[in-house]
Amino acid sequence: MSANNLFQPFQLKTLNIKNRIVMAPMTRAFSPNGIPGQNVADYYKRRAEGQVGLILSEGTVIDRPSSSADPNIPHFYGTEALNGWKRVIDEVHAAGGAMGPQIWHQGIQANNPSGWLPSTPFEGPSGILAPDGVNGNALTESEIADVIKAFAQAAADAKRLGFETIELHGAHAYLIDQFFYALTNKRTDKYGGATIGDRTRFAVDVIKEVRKAVGEDYPIIIRLSQFKPTEYNHKLATTPAEMEAWLTPMADAGIDIFHCSQRRFWEPEFEGDDLNFAGWAKKLTGKPTITVGSIGLSGDFMGAFRGESSSPSSLDELLRRFDRGDFDLVAVGRPLLADSNWVVKIKEERNDELKGFSKEALATLF
Repeated sequence: MSANNLFQPFQLKTLNIKNRIVMAPMTRAFSPNGIPGQNVADYYKRRAEGQVGLILSEGTVIDRPSSSADPNIPHFYGTEALNGWKRVIDEVHAAGGAMGPQIWHQGIQANNPSGWLPSTPFEGPSGILAPDGVNGNALTESEIADVIKAFAQAAADAKRLGFETIELHGAHAYLIDQFFYALTNKRTDKYGGATIGDRTRFAVDVIKEVRKAVGEDYPIIIRLSQFKPTEYNHKLATTPAEMEAWLTPMADAGIDIFHCSQRRFWEPEFEGDDLNFAGWAKKLTGKPTITVGSIGLSGDFMGAFRGESSSPSSLDELLRRFDRGDFDLVAVGRPLLADSNWVVKIKEERNDELKGFSKEALATLF
């Protein structure tokens, strides 16, 4: 199948991008003491030169003492770190690209194997790291208000620095997702609840405050996942009705685009219909969606950590779903780690030049 339709422009509010291909956010941890350096700017600039439509940065943490579980994950606060991100976006723009930072709070995490710990205990809805028990503190309502303000400040700083959009990280068992998840949210106040609809309150309050900080015309993306890193078959929403109760409040609060993380984009979300997560999110909310998950490569991301290599794979099923209108944008991860010119090669049908992926690509900021 032809990939031509992936190379149509996309416009939403003030976001204008040249094609439908997004660089997926991928944690790299190459920013000592949280400060992104010239190597980080060069890394993203290469992807802009390679014609990625929209670059979403690695997760970059908000201004909370325990928002990060790794000293080399970049900050999105403080003069030095923000100066580093200013260099990044200026170089991406110089290369003709568009970019948004992924704004992140990791919540309750396992202790870093290096022995490094943040200056205060990890914080989350109930102090629970599922399935391993308590490893931090439950946030008070006053602390929750401070966390929400920190998300909003990071979003305002992103707009001020010149980024075209921001993405809130609400997936993969990090803070926002910990509020969604019944096993990590045992709260009995307004931020808890028996249903997934009840447990959207924290995300909704974050989104509302971010919207106030950036204005109505600035696009806001949220990344979500049904699965957990320790439980790939888990579903926060087990039916379309539950998914609607989960997503609609976020759409109403100000989310413009849902970024729907799956291990494998082709897997149906619910029995009886072949729509994937992004397809259902678009159907239920009417909002544009991004699909992601093992696009362009065999195997999945976690296999790389087990030493499994991946080889290039067909895009035909992706294109079939895209042409059908299931989703609006396509996020690509590992192929763009292995090859900054992946987009150009797809556009020019240079399929024999596509590269595979191995875990060695994770060890360098190429």
